[in-house]
Amino acid sequence: MTPAPGSTRTRPLPFLLPALPALLLILLLLLLPGGALEAQVPDTAPRAAPAPEGVGATAAAGAGATPEGVDPGAIPEVATFSIVACDPEEGFWGVAVQSRVPSAGSIVPAARAGVGAIATQALANVAYKDEALTLLSDGWTAAEVKDHFVESDPGIARRQFAIADAHCNLAVHTGESTSGWAGHRTGDGYSVQGNILTGQEVVDAMAEAYEEATREGWLFGERLLHALQAGQEAGGDARGRQGAGILVVREGAGYQGGDDRYADLRVEDHVEPILELRRVWGQWMQVFHPADWYVPRGRQAVSVPSGAHICELRRMLTALGHDDWDGSGGCALDENVIPALRAFQREAGLTEAPAVNAATARALRDAVAELQEGGP
Repeated sequence: MTPAPGSTRTRPLPFLLPALPALLLILLLLLLPGGALEAQVPDTAPRAAPAPEGVGATAAAGAGATPEGVDPGAIPEVATFSIVACDPEEGFWGVAVQSRVPSAGSIVPAARAGVGAIATQALANVAYKDEALTLLSDGWTAAEVKDHFVESDPGIARRQFAIADAHCNLAVHTGESTSGWAGHRTGDGYSVQGNILTGQEVVDAMAEAYEEATREGWLFGERLLHALQAGQEAGGDARGRQGAGILVVREGAGYQGGDDRYADLRVEDHVEPILELRRVWGQWMQVFHPADWYVPRGRQAVSVPSGAHICELRRMLTALGHDDWDGSGGCALDENVIPALRAFQREAGLTEAPAVNAATARALRDAVAELQEGGP
């Protein structure tokens, strides 16, 4: 058909014809209420983990309350399990912790040699740490500090904390509004506690593991880590795992003797924080406390036949009358040490060998401990 004179016909561009159905669909979706086009786009962006159970309500005013202008739902509850323990005979106080939040080791523990230790968690009031250590250093007992916090903190229903004092007395509080499962268990020289756990089996496993390691004569820090690992294996934090830490103090045991930080180690964010913490602990002990890490005092086999661990061996053998080491001279497993070691093994009814195995190390520790207690 021939167009009328003076008229024009607009023809669609041929390459647009196949796209017309899709263009019309997009136009239709844009015109629908609520932005339907946006609803059709898959959401592939990473999402934050859901808020822990119980988080979201505004904290009570006063100590530890939510800061003004901060959404309380944005502050993760330090749902965790921890152990607070002490060994006055060895001069140790310490805390170990694991949680489904990063850097739990910087939030939960505090300790001071000769004074005490504290773990504060759940909706943690971190102000407790300095205040507790100040009151304990003034002679307050763990129970008195606990009562003070219970009476003075308006948010106490959502707190969980445990305190050990200078005499290794323990006091612990689990608030009635702490997210479940929540609870604690105390024993001789320790308290284990947790919230948002898989169940009571977590604290029970921790308690049994700590008592077992104590009976076996493990080093103090090893007992804490053993309890922490047992708690995880029993179920741990119901939300998973992320951060862990261990703080152990003893008078003059810090770097170059400048403070009491025997070990202050953290794993900020890891898929297996406790296992990573144990690895870091081993590295730390090899470098800074080898006499405690290797046999006879520790549990690790001697890989180098000289060093601080052999000095410790000679000190023990001298105390038991088999060596005459005065603190000077060499610390090597040589012709001066091996005869003394064999003499002890023979006396203890052990197999004689120029090596310190687990049985010999345990017998040495027990014999020295009995001697120090005034036994025969």
